[in-house]
Amino acid sequence: MDNRAGEMQAVLLAADLGSFSAAGRRLGLTPSAVSRLVSRLEDRLGTPLLLRSTRALRPTAEGEVYLARARRLLAEIEETERLVTAGALPRGPLRVSATVGFGTQCLVPLLPEFLARYPGITLDLSLSDGLVDLVEERTDIALRAGALRDSALKARLVLRSRRVVVAAPAYLARHGTPRLPQDIAAHNCLGFNFRHRAGGWPFRDPQTGRLSTEATPGNLRANNGPTLRQLCLAGLGLARLARFHVQAEIDAGRLVPLLEEHNAEDVELIHALYVGHGHLASRIRAFIDFLVERMGGGAELR
Repeated sequence: MDNRAGEMQAVLLAADLGSFSAAGRRLGLTPSAVSRLVSRLEDRLGTPLLLRSTRALRPTAEGEVYLARARRLLAEIEETERLVTAGALPRGPLRVSATVGFGTQCLVPLLPEFLARYPGITLDLSLSDGLVDLVEERTDIALRAGALRDSALKARLVLRSRRVVVAAPAYLARHGTPRLPQDIAAHNCLGFNFRHRAGGWPFRDPQTGRLSTEATPGNLRANNGPTLRQLCLAGLGLARLARFHVQAEIDAGRLVPLLEEHNAEDVELIHALYVGHGHLASRIRAFIDFLVERMGGGAELR
């Protein structure tokens, strides 16, 4: 009997999990049964798909090509079955990557609701501010700010968040409150150490609309928003962050928004990025739709 879908599943799981034993546990088969499925597939194709070693399994160059295509085909099979199964809920593993700030402030609080709505989905969440290769790292969705760098990916806008200058009340009590953009030259400005964030902070003249950039002297830089928020809360200086990083602290009075009438009106755009070939697996679509529903799909967080 032709069992090509089973062979695809076997080789995908063996490659993803790194061993026939782990793949067998997931499929309810013995390691030797999984190995036979993979070997039968390799014999039919006339080329090895996995390199075997005592430590792990690793795809060959031909295996990488096969795995990428097989992953899409199995997703289409799953989507087809979902479409013809009335009322079926999405299920299966879902791997999501998000930046530390967006993940902790916006995403994690929503996960109990999502998992209650879709109990058949198993979520694997990774928080990192680095770049992620969705194919190489076998990630279904990456939530990132900024421009789309990989044309092979699709993007859906999830959230727009304005940037705002903030400081702790204790800091302002010691150093005074800046009233004009040029006043920040006399303050300690906490900034990002990314190259693309180097330089000053932008402001807009409320009378003329003219944009200007003010230098940001300071003795402390960090590589993520949550760290800058904590440094700001500790009274170490001013910070300029997307609203989603600091809105709870502003509402609670732990941080004070500054120079709002001079805000440059620039926003941080958070997109859900995913591989855009063929049909989306229902669990991926369900997660993105849920985020758009709960976060406004580009509605602005001021």
